[in-house]
Amino acid sequence: MSKYITTPIYYVNGEAHIGHAYTTFIADSVARYERLKGEKTFFLTGTDEHGQKIEESAQKNGKPTQEFADEISASFKNLWDDFGISYDKFIRTTDEEHKIGVQKAFETMYAKGDIYKDFYEGHYCVSCETFFPETQLVDGEFCPDCGRTTNIVKEESYFFRLSNYQDKLLAYYEEHPDFVLPRSRINEVKNFVAGGLRDLSVTRTSFTWGVKMPKSMNDDKHVMYVWLDALLNYITALGYGKDEKNMDFWPASTQFVGKDILRFHAIYWPAFLMSLDLPLPKHIGAHGWWTRDGEKMSKSKGNVVAPKEVADLYGVENLRYFMLREVPFGQDGDFSQKAFIDRINSELSNDLGNLLNRIIGMSGKYSDFIIDSEDVQIYHSKELSNMNGVLDSLDKFMENMQTHRYLEELWKLFSIANKAIEEHAPWVKMKEGKTEEALATVALVANILARASIMLHPIMPNTTNTIADALSFIIDNASYKKFIVEKQLLSSFTIKKVPPLFPRIEEPLMQEAPKVEPCKPKEELKEIDKEDDNLIEIGQFFETSLKVGTVMEAEEVPKSKKLLKLQVDLGEEKPRQVIAGIKEFYSAEELVNTQICVVANLKPAKLMGMMSEGMLLAAKDEDGLCLVRPEKPKKSGTPIG
Repeated sequence: MSKYITTPIYYVNGEAHIGHAYTTFIADSVARYERLKGEKTFFLTGTDEHGQKIEESAQKNGKPTQEFADEISASFKNLWDDFGISYDKFIRTTDEEHKIGVQKAFETMYAKGDIYKDFYEGHYCVSCETFFPETQLVDGEFCPDCGRTTNIVKEESYFFRLSNYQDKLLAYYEEHPDFVLPRSRINEVKNFVAGGLRDLSVTRTSFTWGVKMPKSMNDDKHVMYVWLDALLNYITALGYGKDEKNMDFWPASTQFVGKDILRFHAIYWPAFLMSLDLPLPKHIGAHGWWTRDGEKMSKSKGNVVAPKEVADLYGVENLRYFMLREVPFGQDGDFSQKAFIDRINSELSNDLGNLLNRIIGMSGKYSDFIIDSEDVQIYHSKELSNMNGVLDSLDKFMENMQTHRYLEELWKLFSIANKAIEEHAPWVKMKEGKTEEALATVALVANILARASIMLHPIMPNTTNTIADALSFIIDNASYKKFIVEKQLLSSFTIKKVPPLFPRIEEPLMQEAPKVEPCKPKEELKEIDKEDDNLIEIGQFFETSLKVGTVMEAEEVPKSKKLLKLQVDLGEEKPRQVIAGIKEFYSAEELVNTQICVVANLKPAKLMGMMSEGMLLAAKDEDGLCLVRPEKPKKSGTPIG
């Protein structure tokens, strides 16, 4: 049975970050695992290079769009090559073969009646490359996903009849409960679809950087919309629309994505495939985001983790191990340098590295480095049984992308080995003249290490190759069959000396991220219920700075139905400018010289090209919106809380 593993294709609007590395590491590990088991496997990654955002970014950088895309795409490919990622193909949406496949898919959908031409007028977010209905906008103008200003766009467009696939998608989700993993994420997908699907605009005329229309359409002013173009990469990479030489790998067994693009992969993508009469992927695996030391990463905070920097300082395989061990798949993860160092020192250095050092030392002292397994079954049947029990449990964890549980279970092998050394004490047996028993214990540990290195190989391929070389075997499908499936023992061999695999790290090697000190609570309150996600600690509340402000000036924002521009006195040297979506409920004139409550420590943001330096507190229900105000006049800048 063939296996097809994909990462999302990464958007070329910036360099790779730690989240990209995580997606690629887990996909690479699953692909290596399938190859180890002897499965015919194809692993795809690449870059998404079309769309208005790329065209605009290239202009800002003063470069031709293709040149700009080439540079960023190369940075991703070079990083994955440096990291030893075992992809079979690195696709770019600017590849000619990809464009041919996209045009073929468009023609097929059009001929089927699933694509039609019409006009679209709506709110468009350039950053997200997405139209949004007004009901989904924040304050009627701002993108619900990224918060940026949307533009009202009216243009001719071709539409995909997404609405025709609403019932088919819901039925498919019910029939295939593991389509989205972890299962907990399928509800958000179902709810979105059940809320009603609108037909999807799949072409643009307002920019030119995209896949051109098929010549048969005779409509050169349109280019394909980025999501139709981008999602089809998973089949064009296999030759769809051209030679189709690798289409036998379809459907994909697992497609890894970040949770922020799950909607596109679990709704749009299967609908496109249904239209093309192609089977759907077996799993869409949606993982969480990464923070640093508990805080969201951002360039402004200076706490973004660059995977290349971490790998250069600590080793790429240590980074792979940490990220795949640290977080349950689907949940958000936290990159903490302290936690990273602790795992290297305790789990990699103490548990794994020291175990290899111990048997090298004991075999050198007791048997001139020769290790023979002939008496292992006689003296250690219990340990062998426990070892095989662990090995038999591993496959289900990798099948469900639970790499943290896979590694947690795998590490039980080292506990079995270390416990055997302590219980059977080969050094004591040697003094008692029980040489066979002593050497059997050393051989037991060598056999445990051999099996552990085979199963750890998808996660840490270079490290495990070093271990296997020391134990005189090669990690491949043949050794997997021999030692894992058939449970044979190592033949007699001479163990090689190797330098310590994981030298202990005594001091952090990376510069710590700058700390943003939260406001201290005025008093300690007893923790109520940490299991309730809706509850926060008092310290979190006091991180928000609320102040009384006096509106000095107010005016309407031109071309905006909802925004007012306010100058607010917060007791500072000069008034703050606050852009507020309250025009439907308050006139500019009635707000002047009145007092309001302001969130005063928000990061400034641009709304319709104007800087907003705070947010008003307001309450809104079916009767409308009203501002939260102090009961009696207070001095401007008076803290609330």
